[in-house]
Amino acid sequence: MQAEDNVIEIGRPREAPAGTPSFEEMFLDVHDRLYRALYFITGSSADAEELMQDAFLKLWERWDRLDTIEDPVAYLFRVALNGVRMRARRARVAASKILPTAGARDPFDDINVREDVRRMLRGISPRQRTAIVLTEILGYSSEQAARIMRIRPTTVRVLASQGRSALRET
Repeated sequence: MQAEDNVIEIGRPREAPAGTPSFEEMFLDVHDRLYRALYFITGSSADAEELMQDAFLKLWERWDRLDTIEDPVAYLFRVALNGVRMRARRARVAASKILPTAGARDPFDDINVREDVRRMLRGISPRQRTAIVLTEILGYSSEQAARIMRIRPTTVRVLASQGRSALRET
């Protein structure tokens, strides 16, 4: 055995189990949906891009153990949504130390419909927002959304219903 046999090529994921798509194929298939979901949830293109990259990096790091992940797409979304929650938690803690609890209104929220949707989605709870984005905007079934969110399908349907009701009131 030569020393070159032990070198792992940087930048290429290790081999996945037989019968699974390549990392590149999965990336091309999923990255648009994940980016759009994260954009609607965070309201920020830069945050959505960074969270998406972090999620794909974590999947890439586990690519050789893909057979231990039941649903790689759900895993990817779950990692990204955990990132959203962690950022929101850190931001709340930092803001509570610095600012009084008065919500500042962005004067550019009413520029176009996309901004209106983003603003309305921010008005509901993060779990309701996630359920609506996954089921209504991205078209996932409640069962698929439940796997991504790690909750029951009935809970996804209830959260989406509550979120739609709250959106109708606004």
